[in-house]
Amino acid sequence: MDTKLAPLHPNKNIALVAHDNMKPVLSEWALRNREVLADHKLYATGTTGYRIEEVLGIKVHKFISGPLGGDQQIGAKISEGDIDMLVFFWDPLEAMPHDPDVKALLRLAAAWNIPVACNPASADFMISSPLLNAAYERTIPDYDKYIAQRVHNV
Repeated sequence: MDTKLAPLHPNKNIALVAHDNMKPVLSEWALRNREVLADHKLYATGTTGYRIEEVLGIKVHKFISGPLGGDQQIGAKISEGDIDMLVFFWDPLEAMPHDPDVKALLRLAAAWNIPVACNPASADFMISSPLLNAAYERTIPDYDKYIAQRVHNV
């Protein structure tokens, strides 16, 4: 598949998601990084968004709860190019009834080549990167060419 470059601007759109027992961990991480996060636009699923907004005192765009479709809403925003980074603290030891949604969200993040942090250590590395506040050209699949080829081959 052909690829193309897609820009990530200096002010990032960051999605914050956490499973229930990881919400306190994400809240603590976000509070430690409040000053950095304040320079970016924050998005989150349901309860996580309300909790982060309360802890940080920063406006968070909130989608519906993850199990009710919020994960898919964030996935759609990733595919539309509206989310630049995903911080998703998921619990690797707990089975989730909406596990297919979680996998789909992570698959979309990988397909669209956006940075993903799944735990505090990876989030610390990502948020402290000099690329966080810089423009960056990421390589993404050229789906427009792919779709055009499929249409002409039908």
